[in-house]
Amino acid sequence: MAKREEQDFTCLENTDKKIVLVLSILSLILIITLFSFLFLYGLKENEKLNLCGDGTPYSSCSKDKPYYCESGKLVEKSSLCGCPDFLISKQEKCVLQENSSAKENSFEYVLNGEVNSISIPVYEDIYSHVTEIDRFISYGENETPLRRDFKIKKINNDLQREFILPLVKEIQNSAPTKLTQARISISLVQNIPWKVSEKDKLFSGSRAYYSRYPYEVIYENEGVCGEKSELLALILKELGYETAIFYFQQENHESLGIKCPLLESFKSTGYCFVETSGPSIISDSSISYAGGIVLDSNPEVIEISEGESLPFGIYEYFDKFKMAFTRTSLVPEKIRNYIFLKLQKKYGLTESYYLS
Repeated sequence: MAKREEQDFTCLENTDKKIVLVLSILSLILIITLFSFLFLYGLKENEKLNLCGDGTPYSSCSKDKPYYCESGKLVEKSSLCGCPDFLISKQEKCVLQENSSAKENSFEYVLNGEVNSISIPVYEDIYSHVTEIDRFISYGENETPLRRDFKIKKINNDLQREFILPLVKEIQNSAPTKLTQARISISLVQNIPWKVSEKDKLFSGSRAYYSRYPYEVIYENEGVCGEKSELLALILKELGYETAIFYFQQENHESLGIKCPLLESFKSTGYCFVETSGPSIISDSSISYAGGIVLDSNPEVIEISEGESLPFGIYEYFDKFKMAFTRTSLVPEKIRNYIFLKLQKKYGLTESYYLS
């Protein structure tokens, strides 16, 4: 009889364990549901805050003149919000002079497989002004010339900034979150055609390589790796991100670094690698360039701006590893091609990106 009671007790104990397990699962489901509700509720509450893409409340002037938050869109309204001191108001815009003439430039980007574009006016007088800026810096006898000095000089020009802001504001109008704004910015700059400038500069009696300022890249709608990286650094800086330029002296190449979690950063620099020469995946540095060049050396990290970081675990970090499968013969060719075609559509990659 005692044996029977012992067996019944064991069965009861097993039943209790099952009940505890079921209750644990139900509790987990309840917690997940609650957090999901709070998250969605938070999103709705954020919508109720009525903010434009740069954080400006509805029916208010932005900190960046002459922008005004009108029903969720940043629009130029210089009659209400004013202009920077060195510009004048003309038909709700801020211009350098009364007779400023503009043309419309369109810039394409790819976001999750969808091709879109942003158009902004670009001004000939601003372009002419920027082309005349001296490309050289004078140093004292005991001062050491630094590459960073030249980068900061090109990126932080005040007049140029005012006329790249329309592009920044259109990016902010196109996406409510900063992460999506960063993705749009990166794809947009990557899709600007790569081309060396046909200009040159006279220096010490000889002709030297001409390096475009970011506004010249916007106006001409073309640039090389260093020029496009500087433009992207400027845009991301205005969006509030921490940025840097990677300079690979050995390979004579420049790319952009955007702040990201250390474990996911390029060579533990704290910055994720972003190639600007053409469409590519954020954090994918295993690219082979013209002539079979690969980035093996440790770059100089030129810090440009302080700000926010990319969050942990964005999908690009995982897509980078998917792309790695397409570059190894250990994976069957059909699978490699299938993976690449999916990534190609998602990011607007060119065939040469895969073949490199």
